[in-house]
Amino acid sequence: MPQDTLLIIEDDPDIVELLQYNLQKEGYSVLAAIDGEAGLASARRHVPDLILLDLMMPGINGLDVCRALKADEGTSAIPVIMVTAKDEESDVVLGLELGADDYVSKPFGMPEVLARVRAVLRRSKQVLDTSRTTLTVGDLHIDQQRFEAHVDGQLLDLTRAEFRLLWALVSQPGRVFTRDQLVEHITAGEAMISDRNVDVHVSALRRKMATAGGLITTVRGVGYKCKD
Repeated sequence: MPQDTLLIIEDDPDIVELLQYNLQKEGYSVLAAIDGEAGLASARRHVPDLILLDLMMPGINGLDVCRALKADEGTSAIPVIMVTAKDEESDVVLGLELGADDYVSKPFGMPEVLARVRAVLRRSKQVLDTSRTTLTVGDLHIDQQRFEAHVDGQLLDLTRAEFRLLWALVSQPGRVFTRDQLVEHITAGEAMISDRNVDVHVSALRRKMATAGGLITTVRGVGYKCKD
């Protein structure tokens, strides 16, 4: 199997060296660019399997790089993991809305980075099966065609919004969803609700899921995800 190619877009040479060394040790082919402009050029030239993108860079910042990548048909499908400072929660939310797949906060540990890289690559390689109508995670079983969810064999009394929320999260375990993204799944374009109503739906859903409620985790300042 050919090795995956990763592109690091980061202006700090020490961080580039750290990431490059550890990722290569894991068997990845690693490219690096020291600023946003060079990163965009490299992404378009090589079309890597994944991009690790620093948000705070001189010139073209990471958010603008992400926006440009997702607007370009040739690079829009490349998964992106943002590398952020701890005080950049609002930028994380915006980056996810722009199409980034995940993020890690500085200072980071390499085990976390490697785990997120593996998870995002795994998700990106999954063939989307539009015929799939059921999901099972532990004691939780969801049937989209029947609009039913069971925990340990017990039918859950879910509203339409709660079911849509559950399906969105469980169908993409590990992916971080912002509240705005979950609003789109909940409403399916049928109504307008506040993004803060998502918190109410999640709280109710966890309560109804009982022992399986821990599958849905809160990502502070960003949104929610299902454990992978």
